[in-house]
Amino acid sequence: MDKRGKGRFDLTPGIAVDGFEKDICRGFDEIYRKIQESVDHLAKDKTTVVVEYYPGVHRELGEQLRRGLGAEHFFLSDEIYIPLDQAESKISRDLTQDRVRGVMSTYRLEEFADGEKLAALRGEAAAVSEGLVLICGVGAYLIAEPDILIYAELTRWEIQKRYRRKELANLFGDNYGEDFLRMYKRAFFFDWRMGDRKKRELYHKADFFLDANRPDAPVLIPARAAEAALDLCVSRPFRLVPYYDAGPWGGQWMKEQFGLDKDSDNFAWSFDGVPEENSLIFRFGDAAYEMPAINVVHMRPTELLGAKTEARFGAEFPIRFDMLDTMGGGNLSLQVHPTTDFIRESYGMSYTQDESYYILEAEDDASVYLGVKEGTELSELIGALRESQSTGREFDAEKYINRFPAGKHDHFMIPGGTIHCSGKNTMVLEISATPYIFTFKLWDWNRNGLDGRPRPVHIDEGEQVIDMTRDRDRILSDGFINPLEPVAEGQGWREERTGLHELEFIETRRHWFTGTVPHDTEGTVHVLNLVQGDEVIVESPSGAFDPMRIHYAETFIVPAGAGEYTIRPAAGRPAQEFATIKAFVRGTRRNRREEK
Repeated sequence: MDKRGKGRFDLTPGIAVDGFEKDICRGFDEIYRKIQESVDHLAKDKTTVVVEYYPGVHRELGEQLRRGLGAEHFFLSDEIYIPLDQAESKISRDLTQDRVRGVMSTYRLEEFADGEKLAALRGEAAAVSEGLVLICGVGAYLIAEPDILIYAELTRWEIQKRYRRKELANLFGDNYGEDFLRMYKRAFFFDWRMGDRKKRELYHKADFFLDANRPDAPVLIPARAAEAALDLCVSRPFRLVPYYDAGPWGGQWMKEQFGLDKDSDNFAWSFDGVPEENSLIFRFGDAAYEMPAINVVHMRPTELLGAKTEARFGAEFPIRFDMLDTMGGGNLSLQVHPTTDFIRESYGMSYTQDESYYILEAEDDASVYLGVKEGTELSELIGALRESQSTGREFDAEKYINRFPAGKHDHFMIPGGTIHCSGKNTMVLEISATPYIFTFKLWDWNRNGLDGRPRPVHIDEGEQVIDMTRDRDRILSDGFINPLEPVAEGQGWREERTGLHELEFIETRRHWFTGTVPHDTEGTVHVLNLVQGDEVIVESPSGAFDPMRIHYAETFIVPAGAGEYTIRPAAGRPAQEFATIKAFVRGTRRNRREEK
């Protein structure tokens, strides 16, 4: 499974977990034997095995298990729910009519069960007096108390690919092949919220976990192996498994640097630091188990985030690193993120997507659009945007929006309410708060999406949140571009504060170094990226964790529980200066002597 890109970028980073090699089951035959051994060990006249699904696991998994185990009694949870039209009506307010945006659902799975149907199925399962009872599906746990509980899970990227292949519908839906943006929206605001609540409820009750990402090659691990994997994850630095997607403005840099699919026209996005979306690979000897990274956030929030960060955000990862590639591509859509008040009142979110653009690479003509031109009136700007949207005529971005040249290592601050976008021929490391789906596109340069349809724009919402005071003078005077402040230095290294804006809760620090740099989480989570240099080593001064190799442009997470760590150039590397960018939540460190 190990795969490296051209620039040594590791596309499938994994964490080795020792001591469970003999307990891992690969493929259906080994899984059948392990379940049967567990049933035999209980030595009961009647044994109930419940396989709870995360939304998106194929329905056929249950049939395969039934045949392989020879289950005398088999039940599917699909039968317990209210009719489709009632479910659709119930969630319509949360889903809204918008193509991409909804409201975070607070529903629980039980609220969609039909009382009579559930009671009937519970009665049937309870009436069985002997033999193996197998119950499978989303909400299978509602039907009977299990003797053996298996939780079947898969990554969100795999779910999205199944939507695109038209082999999966949304939870309580029959919308196979529907507009992908609507399917993703429904998953983001509803399916995954329901699934996460049920998983958090059942996680510590499960006996086994099943990796259902590859339907023909499932992997089963015992709960104690999953717990050990999570414990390991919050005691040492780790990387998430990145994934990449094409876009109408996408570029070529990631394809070349990371060794991605050469047949793809472009790659626009890289998700390489988003536990909400990314996964983790745990290696048990020569077996690998791929787990949604959100598990570590939900099941080990204090150890991962730190007590103060958890107290502020709950079991939610507040920092997001991703990449935007326009090298050889086009401009991003002109956009704005909502203010905190707007996102709270309209979408029920507690904070907005404040962000920054850190420029990893740039051609000579690279630029970033940021803030409005001095003297621009909101009514004039919105009128011009609406006219372009309705007529298809070009929006004159240069008339209304500032465009600043962008070079390698430039850092642009973009608090909510600031109109912005990256221009062509830039490679952006986007450092932001997590609510990334709340982007109000204002103009998309007359492009269609890859599906051939016009990309959705939200001019009405944008009109309500654009901060018209952020003109060129304020952008420059308030430190929106390259705010630098020396913080500390030592032998072979120096540290500087690079932002973010005073209105944003994320603090970023850049370290330049030729030697070993000391770091300390001081009780809060760190997210870092190697923004210059080819390879470094992350180590524990006390030997608390094994050394970790990081390559150029790789993002990695250091959990709060890791404490002190160092970063140094890898041995034998050519003489060069290295640099990392580090992000953490302001005001959450135990020692705040360097914060303002």
